[in-house]
Amino acid sequence: MRSISENLERVRLRIEQAAATAGRPGKGVKLVAVSKGHPAEAIRQAYAVGQRRFGENYAQEFAAKAEALSDCPEIEWHFIGHVQSNKAKIVALHAQVVHTVDSQALARELARRAVRAGRATLAVLVEVNVAREPQKHGIWASDLRELIDAIALEPSLALQGLMTVPPRGDLAASRAAFETLESLRSLHGGPSRLPELSMGMSHDLEVAVAAGATMVRVGADIFGPRA
Repeated sequence: MRSISENLERVRLRIEQAAATAGRPGKGVKLVAVSKGHPAEAIRQAYAVGQRRFGENYAQEFAAKAEALSDCPEIEWHFIGHVQSNKAKIVALHAQVVHTVDSQALARELARRAVRAGRATLAVLVEVNVAREPQKHGIWASDLRELIDAIALEPSLALQGLMTVPPRGDLAASRAAFETLESLRSLHGGPSRLPELSMGMSHDLEVAVAAGATMVRVGADIFGPRA
């Protein structure tokens, strides 16, 4: 089995090659290493070889890791799972970026909890369910403007962009979802208002980069399968 360090190098090379093919600078694509289901020691190994952004899905697991790795001063925690209102306190306390805001109620709760945690601002992305899949979280495109405007009214939230999870299927399905998200960004202020597009995972990151992703979320290809 390859080491975490070797896996990271392979993923970084894939990102650089995908960016070059798309005529984009590789440094314009941030790698979020999805560490859910993996121990804090695995994250520490990745941190030791330069990885700084890590993505977690479950609030209690996330809090435990954030505490265990509090001696890693440059770590940047991204919360990429659905945020339940009763877990917003944990997320707002530990995360630097929340990718999955999908309602005005959640935005208000995160804003309130960020203030209570003493945060100047909490960076957030709006999760868009581009294919309107009923089994998935995320706001529908028709409701996006209203949510963006609501977030803008919260001084403790800093709107950074959009996020999506494409329908399961082939790369064509991923490509269509990613291109839709990029189009939605253009409709709602463009990169100046929504600089980040969080899209693409282990199997489709090249397609995501070609469509304009600024963040890709890669787990298994770095840490291996979850226990």
